[in-house]
Amino acid sequence: MMLLQESFQNKERSGMLYLVPTPIGNLDDITMRALKILKSADMIAAEDTRQTLKLCNHFEIQTSLVSYHEHNKTVSGEKILKALKEGANVALVSDAGTPAVSDPGYELVVSCVEEGVPVIPLPGSNAAVTSLIASGLPTDHFLFYGFLPRSKKEKEAALEEISQFPYTLIFYESPFRIKDTLAAAFKTLGNRKAAFARELTKRYETFVRGDLERLIEHLSNQDIKGECCLIIEGSKESADTETNEWWRELTIGEHVDHYVKVKALSSKEAIKKVAKERQQPKRDIYQAYHVDN
Repeated sequence: MMLLQESFQNKERSGMLYLVPTPIGNLDDITMRALKILKSADMIAAEDTRQTLKLCNHFEIQTSLVSYHEHNKTVSGEKILKALKEGANVALVSDAGTPAVSDPGYELVVSCVEEGVPVIPLPGSNAAVTSLIASGLPTDHFLFYGFLPRSKKEKEAALEEISQFPYTLIFYESPFRIKDTLAAAFKTLGNRKAAFARELTKRYETFVRGDLERLIEHLSNQDIKGECCLIIEGSKESADTETNEWWRELTIGEHVDHYVKVKALSSKEAIKKVAKERQQPKRDIYQAYHVDN
């Protein structure tokens, strides 16, 4: 199935869903087009109506606000979709930045696409790209991951999955978890070049550039405040198969021992990594290492 949207030749009777980025800190970053849409829309669907009301008051926007967030997105989304199908134009905003990027909005966009309601994206503020371009790390190719899982085990597993990607990695993180995330990244990815950014576009905007080890040391005694972005260089291992298979001359036991003794992984973690690299079942690696070795 193919769905065609000619954004500004809307021949349907439905309204339009506008995805409107809002400033991530400095209110001067709002665009003229964003202000125009926010003022002309029939309603603004906001992640936090109290937060968005501050923005509306500052720019004298009198459009009515409705709540649309993670905990009411199903019920509220249905009401918003009904209004759109009846001809209302709706501007969707998050607390700050671009809606639907690590913020509510994805499900509503999907519903609109399925129902043939035009979805109009506006360009604007985004913390991930803003931090990347000032990080000093490669910007030609990058992977935006968003928020890592909270638990240590799941976090390390997620980092392991992307450990071989050659692209610059971008993460969002809470100031309360950034130190744990840095430790997990150092353990899983090794001591790669990295940059840490917080309070982007605000008075206390801060960048720390170096490598993971130095970032951990610098931030260890810091009282970190504000939303954080962590940018880490991608894997430097060659994409060439022969180069990636550095372990080709090793036995399975030697391969596992490399990660246990050199990388300080548990035997369970090492077996999982070796199985992935050799593209063999974990049970076979376990058998070779613990039974046959």
